[in-house]
Amino acid sequence: MDEYIFDKVQDVDLKKTMEKSYIDYAMSVIASRALPDVRDGLKPVQRRILYAMVELNNGPDKPHRKCARIVGDTMGKYHPHGDSSIYEALVKLAQDFSTRYPLIDGHGNFGSVDGDGAAAMRYTEARLSKISMEMLADINKDTVDFVPNFDESEKEPSVLPARFPNLLVNGTSGIAVGMATNIPPHNLKEVIDAVVRIIDNRVEEDRDTDIDEILDIVKGPDFPTGAEIIGTTGIEEAYRTGRGKITVRAVSEIETLPNGKSRIIVSEIPYMVNKARLIEKIAELVKEKKVDGITELRDESDRHGMRIVIDIRRDVNANVLLNQLYKHTQLQDTFGVIMLALVNNEPKVLNLLQMLNYYLDHQKEVITRRTKYDLNKAEERAHILQGLLKALDHIDEVINIIRNSKNGNEAKERLIERFAFTDIQAQAIIDMRLRSLTGLERERLEAEFAELTQKIAEYKAILSDEKKLLGVIKEEIVLIRDKYGDERRTKISYDASEISVEDLIPDETMLIAMTKLGYIKRMTIDNFKSQHRGGKGIKGMHTIDEDFIEDLFMARNHHFIMFFTNQGRVYRLKTYEIPEAGRTARGTAIINLLQLMPEEKITAVIPIKEYKDNRYLFMATKKGIVKKTSVKEYENIRKSGLIAINLREDDELIEVKITDGNKDVFLVTKNGMCIRFNEQDVRPTGRSSTGVIGMAIDEDDEIVGMQLNSQGEYLLIASANGMGKRTSIDEFSLQHRAGKGVKCYKITEKTGNVVGVKAVNEENEVMLITTEGIIIRIMVSDIPVLGRITSGVKLIHLDNDNVYVASLAKVRDDGKNTSDDMVIENLEKELDEETYSDDTDKTGDDK
Repeated sequence: MDEYIFDKVQDVDLKKTMEKSYIDYAMSVIASRALPDVRDGLKPVQRRILYAMVELNNGPDKPHRKCARIVGDTMGKYHPHGDSSIYEALVKLAQDFSTRYPLIDGHGNFGSVDGDGAAAMRYTEARLSKISMEMLADINKDTVDFVPNFDESEKEPSVLPARFPNLLVNGTSGIAVGMATNIPPHNLKEVIDAVVRIIDNRVEEDRDTDIDEILDIVKGPDFPTGAEIIGTTGIEEAYRTGRGKITVRAVSEIETLPNGKSRIIVSEIPYMVNKARLIEKIAELVKEKKVDGITELRDESDRHGMRIVIDIRRDVNANVLLNQLYKHTQLQDTFGVIMLALVNNEPKVLNLLQMLNYYLDHQKEVITRRTKYDLNKAEERAHILQGLLKALDHIDEVINIIRNSKNGNEAKERLIERFAFTDIQAQAIIDMRLRSLTGLERERLEAEFAELTQKIAEYKAILSDEKKLLGVIKEEIVLIRDKYGDERRTKISYDASEISVEDLIPDETMLIAMTKLGYIKRMTIDNFKSQHRGGKGIKGMHTIDEDFIEDLFMARNHHFIMFFTNQGRVYRLKTYEIPEAGRTARGTAIINLLQLMPEEKITAVIPIKEYKDNRYLFMATKKGIVKKTSVKEYENIRKSGLIAINLREDDELIEVKITDGNKDVFLVTKNGMCIRFNEQDVRPTGRSSTGVIGMAIDEDDEIVGMQLNSQGEYLLIASANGMGKRTSIDEFSLQHRAGKGVKCYKITEKTGNVVGVKAVNEENEVMLITTEGIIIRIMVSDIPVLGRITSGVKLIHLDNDNVYVASLAKVRDDGKNTSDDMVIENLEKELDEETYSDDTDKTGDDK
């Protein structure tokens, strides 16, 4: 016996077994438990509860049923998990403070906003709400796929027809493995109006809808508990990207009593906030003396609505106290939006427009399948009616054949033989009652046949024309909107903090550092000077691998900083809006501060004190286009950015300089050509213009850099294979723009293409960065001065053939032995001369 047991022991790799088991578990949680389907907005447990209730005939027109019965049916037939988790899901669908449009009509104690739980399921009763019938409408008309349940004894729907966009309307939250979703509820009218706009644009104008059109219609989340959303930035970010933070604040009112005292009345609180715990927290703050001035706190809420009363001492400013409560309690809360849902059983973060489009695709399929089902049924009935009407035309002969037949089968065969009926028609004639022979009955059959013929034509028209199909969807969804739509509960207000914040921040001089990978921080000069002396510029900043400081400049707190991107857009921040950090901190990723588009990268940073008429922004693109525009044109930049230059296809903005209109511009290409022209050759154009040709370049060539004559005495050029040299700028004669230029670098197989160019002086230092992230610092004085048509010397040794120089940058200090204090001194001189004096390059690579 022992030997037999020993033979059955199998050696397994525990690591592989754990990995497989955990991945299986994770996939199950992601695809079959915690996340909603983008089409009906339901998790599997919710879908199964609603379907089980339909199967129980537990509709809104029927009496309530015990929840234990509903949970038992759901568990026994479709959801083989714990009864408590099923009941919890059922309760949430019935709570009007959790679900914006409850899908279940509960009877009994279903919990409260104070965090009280629902009564046990043996005590409570439920039935489907009226709106949930729209979720299940036409489910018996082959509108959705049915799949076997866990033991293959029943069939369950893989998705519900969902005749309104439930995912957005009721929202959802769920934690899977490695991902979570948190979609806020929305107003039914707004969401349906957005779907109607998409349909109208497609039907009337034959075009796709832009997300900006949808943002005009869907104002923001609409929570069941009301409250107030502060500012629209978080909403817009969430709707455009699928992720965002929305600040929600309680609705409160300050009342002045006859005795001169004030009190705060809170009538609505943020979504998912426990009222009892909120009141406890306020009491705790008073007890700990973190908030001073509250004399009494009581909850006067009843069935007519919420009312929290906070009595205030006579000498206390109610507004100040209210702001303290917003800061320290959940009277102001943040709703972190993650619009993640299952698309074809894969989790995806979606923006608002994508969600609506996926819903519309689902409706197209539902209506198509329903129409095919109705068409099939109509054609089957019409076929029978054709037979019956034909039989009535020859009724005497038909009766004679039936009377003279031995049995039904023989009668059927003789009818088929004589009148060419089909088997179905012949059977219908045999089953026909004698009353069908009356004249009135014949009229009824003819009217029914005519009606069916018209319906069949309609169904075929819908199936053959997508615009007609969309028209049907619109017609039906508008009826739902008119029947169940209500007014917004959640107000959206302007963020007052955006107005006055500048007045609270001292206008001090700050040091801004930005790294190659896009981390930025603001530092005080005192912080900087207090560190140890000596070394190379900024020391001690923790950057991640392959990162380094690329931009370093000074600006006052109230100055603007303009960020230009490769896609030709410009964004703007006030200096104080960049988070302050210590000298050794990495800083904040720029993407957290600017609403950058996908694949958008910062290519130039320009600090600016004021927008003067006699200053210009000079831009250069990869394809040799240049543009000069007055800085006044960029005075009003939205949070979402502004078009700085209208780029042609496949072009990119590579550099931007601030000038006085009299500089000489150098453009250098990767094939080693260079042109020098005065910027007066380029007439100023408007903000959204494309610009003019700065340099005529070959099809396989592109601009790698733009420099100004004020930035240095030499042009330092580096190539992909680590070669480089510097050439005096006097060797480049002035010519007109749009020329081919002259040779500035001799390209050979040994050198590779030009990757970077900088205007430098003898005392500068430069950095070469390789594709493997290796960085080397070189003194400019160590690089030989050579003629235009030369290849230069080896600047960096590259280990193998697959490693190249990626970019060239100037080090922002004055040499090896320059102390931190001297760096500050030099930057302060630049700032004092006038932020953005014309002979400095504020894109981070000047002297």
